[in-house]
Amino acid sequence: MKQHALSLSKSLLLNNSARSLTAKRCLSTEEAVERRNHLFVLEKKRQLEKVGRIEKIEVNYKGVPKDCTLVMNKDISTPYDCARHFTEWHMENSALALLDGTVHWDMHRPLTESCTLQFQPFNIAEPQQVNKAFWRTCSLVLGACATVAFKSTVPAVLHSFPGPDIRSGSFIYDIDLPSLPDWRPSPQELHTLSAEYIGLCRKKLPVDRLDVSEELALEMFVDNPHKTKQIPSIARTNGKVTLYKIDKHVDISKGPMISNTGQIGKMAITAVHKLTGSSESEVKQLYRFQGVALPIGVILNHFAFSILIERAKKLNSARSPIHPVVDTREPTQESIAARA
Repeated sequence: MKQHALSLSKSLLLNNSARSLTAKRCLSTEEAVERRNHLFVLEKKRQLEKVGRIEKIEVNYKGVPKDCTLVMNKDISTPYDCARHFTEWHMENSALALLDGTVHWDMHRPLTESCTLQFQPFNIAEPQQVNKAFWRTCSLVLGACATVAFKSTVPAVLHSFPGPDIRSGSFIYDIDLPSLPDWRPSPQELHTLSAEYIGLCRKKLPVDRLDVSEELALEMFVDNPHKTKQIPSIARTNGKVTLYKIDKHVDISKGPMISNTGQIGKMAITAVHKLTGSSESEVKQLYRFQGVALPIGVILNHFAFSILIERAKKLNSARSPIHPVVDTREPTQESIAARA
């Protein structure tokens, strides 16, 4: 199905990509993805082995069916593991965990100390942080599907995605397409990207998190000049870089993310805009991929969703990272304090 859906897109892109890959890029896209995934898996295994003697922590759960205390494994057990002690509903519908009433935590991120735990589905009374995590994850998945949607002769070099702004009407990912100087995707090509995206969502892939050293992050993204420039500033605070993995796709984001791709429901890739910067910019062919999505279980009729699609076609006005190249993640409390 994927091959059939991509045939028109790939034939068009092949005609537009007569230029060969630059000498700086010595790995194919598939090789780079496999390599990052391999390093991620090895590092996660190393960190788990480093835990050593297993200590127990108390997790005081608050919610339905009733409050209770769970005894879990420090630095190993995750909120998702806690959800396994309840029902399938808790496992499938919890987008984030809330620790001690203040800290939003990834469902697949190990717990580091005793805490209170609440699960946060999409229909909670104050969904702002859950919505941001949803939008952020949508951008992560967009980068994953764009990476594999093009032929190997058309390198898609991921640049970054700004922090989520729900009011903007679209989630985005900025991607460098050096061999496509003036690409304007056809409706069929946008449909192809949407089909690739839906395929990832239907697999219900868990969104895995891992903090790594600056050195390892640079090694993992050695093929991506944009990421290698961004990593030192990201690691400046504590020497760590937060990575997220969906299947074999690994990317950088401070998170948090929702539990799995199956929590993304109705969606569409709506537009690709070429971003223009100054003549001094090192990124000449940067494109902003945009889409819109709803959480699974949110019902919206075709007419209402078509309005969201039209809105999401307009160029998202998030700050362009072309010039200057900046860390486009959401500001942390530390960075806000530093600027004050």
